[in-house]
Amino acid sequence: MDMSEVSRRGLVLLGCGKMGSAMLEGWLKGGLPAASVWVSDPYPSDWLKGQGVNLNAALPEAPAIVLVAVKPQMMAEALPGLSRMGGGQTLFLSVAAGTTISYYESVLGEETPIVRAMPNTPAAIGRGITAITGNARATDAHLDLAESLLSAVGQVVRIKGEHQMDAVTAVSGSGPAYVFHLIETLAAAGEAEGLPADLAMQLAKATVAGAGALAEAAAEEPGQLRVNVTSPGGTTAAALKVLMDETRGFPALLKEAVHAAAERGRELGR
Repeated sequence: MDMSEVSRRGLVLLGCGKMGSAMLEGWLKGGLPAASVWVSDPYPSDWLKGQGVNLNAALPEAPAIVLVAVKPQMMAEALPGLSRMGGGQTLFLSVAAGTTISYYESVLGEETPIVRAMPNTPAAIGRGITAITGNARATDAHLDLAESLLSAVGQVVRIKGEHQMDAVTAVSGSGPAYVFHLIETLAAAGEAEGLPADLAMQLAKATVAGAGALAEAAAEEPGQLRVNVTSPGGTTAAALKVLMDETRGFPALLKEAVHAAAERGRELGR
């Protein structure tokens, strides 16, 4: 199954909030005809209304793919209406946080090919990273299709199985929030050292964004990039002595934070 088949048989987008809109924008730019897209969303944005897609219209009988992007709490309401599309003709691709493959199988039938994906919010500017895994019915072709659709909003990685999804969620799914908090606290620390608030925030945002871009672009590992910036006995070394402290610095803090997120994911999935 490829994009030409998606154009021919249709794509259904269930839920079109920020994540769904970012993906849809990428597909339309990539040449998917608006007429091949059906969107079900109770509160469509003005942007969505202007795209020429089939909006809240009767859905095709057997579309190539249904992309589920509704909030987890809307799932029980939205998914059962699509149960007739289960059974094998249509690939279901889920970007809904916390909803397990077994839940989809219970509603749609175990013969349904299902790919579960965990994207993150930088997808909104095409800089996301999404992890995917499939059920027993999802073929390599299904995973390839899911990957090509999700590449519209950033990088895609494949994980060994759904058991890794809670860890992925804790690192990349929730991770942008950790970085936003780093920016907030870095700016506040600059302010405490005597900088005006707006200048401290500008420095913090640009520093984190720039360092992230450098980490992705550079041939060296982040550990080496850190060493490159750190003169012995200098200012960076003084700061890293605090941050790299094994008991109260980043090593302990992030390990604990990521573990808490992963555990919460496991609880929600039960």
